[in-house]
Amino acid sequence: MRGDEERQGGMFSYVTLEQRVPKDHPGRAIRAMVDRALGRMDGDLEKLYAKKGRPSIAPERLLRAQLLMALYSIRSERQLMEQLNYNMLFRWFVGLEMDDPVWDVTVFSKNRERLIAGQASEQLLLSVLEEAYEQQLLSEEHFTVDGTLIQAWASRRSFKPKDDPPERGTGARGRKLLRDTHESTTDPEARLYRKSSSGAVLPSYLGHVITENRNGLIVAAMATQAGNAAERQAALEMLGRLKRRQCITLGADKSYQEEAFVRRLREAGVRPHVAEYAPNPKWLNWLTEEEHNDPGMRLSQKRRKLVEKSFGWLKQDRLRQVKLRGLKKVDWLFRIAAAAHNLLRLSKLIPLPAQA
Repeated sequence: MRGDEERQGGMFSYVTLEQRVPKDHPGRAIRAMVDRALGRMDGDLEKLYAKKGRPSIAPERLLRAQLLMALYSIRSERQLMEQLNYNMLFRWFVGLEMDDPVWDVTVFSKNRERLIAGQASEQLLLSVLEEAYEQQLLSEEHFTVDGTLIQAWASRRSFKPKDDPPERGTGARGRKLLRDTHESTTDPEARLYRKSSSGAVLPSYLGHVITENRNGLIVAAMATQAGNAAERQAALEMLGRLKRRQCITLGADKSYQEEAFVRRLREAGVRPHVAEYAPNPKWLNWLTEEEHNDPGMRLSQKRRKLVEKSFGWLKQDRLRQVKLRGLKKVDWLFRIAAAAHNLLRLSKLIPLPAQA
């Protein structure tokens, strides 16, 4: 018997958003981990807001929204607001009820500066890692570092000569480089750069990560201005932030094979497992014979491929070309994406509890 097409819609719904999300949906495991991570950050988030005044939108909801954009490759905050109007899964993940109004898109730009100043993205990444520590999913001895190019939201044509260039440049012996004499009128902190000889020169930033070698989880992340020495400088800065209780190994590709960098690794109690150049008078290797013959060297270079997997996921959409301008905002977005990457990995590594 053919059913009738009823035009009259129901006025009320007695099915909650919680009931509409399937029990085995992968977003449930991620949402639970996000809630625990934000719970650990509660005291730090409290410090970012005044005790009196009009209540703002909860920072937990804003951070969940940013993670949602990374997990579902949502291109812009404006598109997210559109989807929150009708996508019940997204509403549930962010923490909005069925009848809650959707925020104005300017909420993100107005609150981003506050969250950046409070280092909320860095705290979120570390708080998510606590979940991995509790589940014993992190290697505490073996790590890998690498960097990737992030195309800036600017054009090559936007680079114009500076009105007041410095008298001494930042190159060797004070030589003036392009970054000393020209800057983008769109994003002054972006630099023209190419990471390989075969790549195009683009307005860019660099994103850097340190991953542990057991499951490829990101333990440190940051973005910097593009430059030949930026990868090595960022590696040393991130290593300084790592909480470690013993000597560790650090795998890296040939771009890290530099005398001062290798020496500073040794001084910091880090065994360098840096890829070496083939014998060539143009390129020198700085590892000792003992370091070269270290049994773990080959394994570190094999596990180094895990970092490329993280870059492959991070640059699917939003980080291929960022829509934010300025180093602080790009750094913020890069760490949010790193936290989302870890959440997705952990949801697959941690077994789901048995259903009752």
